[in-house]
Amino acid sequence: MSDDRIDPPLAADERDTLAGFLDWQRDTLELKCAGLTGEQLRLRAVSPSGMSLLGLVRHLAHVERAWFRQVLCDEDVPWLWGKETNRDADFDDVDEASPEEAFAVWRGEVEHARTVSAGLPLDALGKRLRHGEAYSHRWILVHMIEEYARHNGHADLLRERIDGATGE
Repeated sequence: MSDDRIDPPLAADERDTLAGFLDWQRDTLELKCAGLTGEQLRLRAVSPSGMSLLGLVRHLAHVERAWFRQVLCDEDVPWLWGKETNRDADFDDVDEASPEEAFAVWRGEVEHARTVSAGLPLDALGKRLRHGEAYSHRWILVHMIEEYARHNGHADLLRERIDGATGE
């Protein structure tokens, strides 16, 4: 695997630091999936977990949409992958899922999130309450870094079981 990720800045303001770390984590997910076939991306390689790399891509597309479009901007967009009837559909329903579609949707949500994020101050509050609370843009960015970091750990294990590839 060729690693073309850009390291987060070492000395930058808060916005650039948060954006740099989030983009690095996003790029890590893409790196963990690079060069695999659709069959390999669908493989639930770490038993007894039902996770797959494709499921992680679909899940993170949903998470990007939920936090940036729904919570931060109060956009009226549907959940992805049928999650309104099965909360685990992003992970469960990968056997016939299209990797091309999943990556296209994920990349689209990432680009939308970047655009939204660039236009808001870090202390802006989300326009939609979640669990009765308003979340700040800053909190959402930190949460997204955490979300990707946790799932990239899963992706490390999955990728190593699929073809032996390891790395940061």
